[in-house]
Amino acid sequence: MKHKSKHEEDKIELNKEEIENKVEESIPVTEESGVPEIEQLKIETDKLQRELDDYKDRLVRKIAEFDNYKKRTENEQSNLIRYSGESFVKRILPFVDDFERVVKYINSENVELSSVKEGINLVHDKLFKLFDEQGINKIEAVGKPFDVHYHEAIMQRSENGVEPLTVLEEIETGYIYKDRVLRHSKVIVSSENQAE
Repeated sequence: MKHKSKHEEDKIELNKEEIENKVEESIPVTEESGVPEIEQLKIETDKLQRELDDYKDRLVRKIAEFDNYKKRTENEQSNLIRYSGESFVKRILPFVDDFERVVKYINSENVELSSVKEGINLVHDKLFKLFDEQGINKIEAVGKPFDVHYHEAIMQRSENGVEPLTVLEEIETGYIYKDRVLRHSKVIVSSENQAE
């Protein structure tokens, strides 16, 4: 093996220093910080990565918050629909109590027919007052022209002196809730081809 002389080793050492100096000189340096551009790029990349991680974290949290909000809203809507009639049912319970009192009174030994009639009329009036407050109204039918939007004809009959297709009798009362028909009135209507 051939050994290098001291002179050759010094020359190699000088070449290494020259190469390192030339490499350092060839790396651009940013003017404001004096840091080599590669280092600056690494710093910027790290900064951007931290920002990206922060945005990802925030996005995941927002998605979770939205999912929770969606579940809570669906649950509230489900409960709202499920228990929508609760307030009305609570307002009807006093009528149940009144009817139970009437039934109890009817089944007692000292029954006066006039008291029973009076009690039933009071409960009836109280119930229809509640209906009126809630926007529930009877469909006026008898004597009115037949209207398929409000009436359901279950029978026709001949009636002298009455216009054809006039409601003669109401078999079952119809009701309107605000502007929607809850139940059509079941009626008997005058015939179209009546002999006058």
